[in-house]
This record gives sequence, structure tokens and C-alpha cells, in this order.
Amino acid sequence: MTLTQRNPVVIVPGVLFWEGLYEVMRDALSEYMPKEKIAIAPVSFLDWVGFPPSPERSTNRVMAAIDRSVRALQQQFPGEPVTLVAHSGGGTVSMIYLLEKPFQGDLYHPGESVGKLVTLGTPFQTHEHYAKIKTDFIFRHLDRDFFSRKEVVSVVSDQYPGNLHGSVLEKMCFMFYKSVAEDGQVSGDGIVPAGSCFLEGARNVTIPHVEHLPTPHTRWYGTKEGVEQWIQWL
Repeated sequence: MTLTQRNPVVIVPGVLFWEGLYEVMRDALSEYMPKEKIAIAPVSFLDWVGFPPSPERSTNRVMAAIDRSVRALQQQFPGEPVTLVAHSGGGTVSMIYLLEKPFQGDLYHPGESVGKLVTLGTPFQTHEHYAKIKTDFIFRHLDRDFFSRKEVVSVVSDQYPGNLHGSVLEKMCFMFYKSVAEDGQVSGDGIVPAGSCFLEGARNVTIPHVEHLPTPHTRWYGTKEGVEQWIQWL
């Protein structure tokens, strides 16, 4: 596939992360496609938290940012369906956006303007309260025909094992994993257990050597080394 053949991309930040952290992903993706075809949804830390605090409304605020970005790319590249590339909890927000069902009073109709969703370290199976608001909604409205209309690829790393009796790092991973799933004694990307990202009906892809958090000096999903492990699914 040549550079110009790839569809436009909207990058969706993860929970509590903001658009500036994803410039490194945009730069990495620009090696595979024109940079002007890559947008980052204008999401801020405040969008996730709210002011006054209202994290239960974060999905609505972030969906609005996704929709603005999709519409802008559609105007710039008419007829080319957008691919959403969503990190962490941004993936469940993107799924709700694509379901085209009213969520807390807000409804969007992306229709054929979005053709694919690629999630990176997105837990679809979770017992964390605010995440579960989203996942419960998804499974309540996800019908068997959805995946015939939208291609979904769920990517997750299994780089780090969780072990309550292991090293300091393994103990930390165990606690993070247990906050998402019932069992912390599994492998994942350091924050999210790999198994929690598996979504029936989607293409589930497990990759090595990638971390979850978009922090400096780490090989996370958005770095050059991370992107090259999942770019084939874009």
C-alpha cells in the first residue's frame, strides 16, 4: 500500500491523556501515510475529568471531539472513510460513538464516514466503575451485524506478567491488572491485562514489547517501535 492509499486517521487519546501526548504517534504514522491525513481528536485532561468534576460525562465530551475531527477530515478528504485509532479507554468511547445509539442524551451518526476502528490496549472486559458504564452500554447495544458494517481490530501487548510474589514490577502489574480484571496473575501491557482487550467479533491481535502509558522514553503503542508492530492492521 502506498502512502497516499491509506485512509485518513483520527487518533483518540486514552482516559486522562490529552492530545499533545499523541504527537509522537502522529509522527510515527506519518512514515506510512501523509501527515495531513492524520488528526488527533482535541481532547484535554479536563474533558476526561470535567469542571466541576463529572467523569461520568467524559464519554459525551470526548465523543464530541471525535465527531468534530471526523467531520473535518471528511471535508478535506471526501469519499475516504476515516479510521479511528483509539488508545486505552478512548477505544470504548469510540465504540459508543460508532454504535449510533443515544448515550446519556447524545447521539451521533458517523455512518459510512468511519470505516474502521483500531484500539490499542482498550479493556472491553472490566469491573472499574467508570469504564464499566461504557462497556455495559456497548454490550447492551452491540448486535451481531455491527462487525459486518465496521471493521474493529483490538491490539494489546502481553509484554509484562503480573505476579503478586514476583519482582517489584511484576507486583505493580499484578495490582493494575487486578483493578481491571478478577485475576492479576496474567500478562498485559503493564496497565491493562491482555485478556480484557479481547472482543468477540473483532480481530484480536496480541503483540510483544509494547507498554501502555504514553510517557517519554518508553516504547508504548504510539512510538515508532510500537506503531510498526500494528501498522499492518491499519
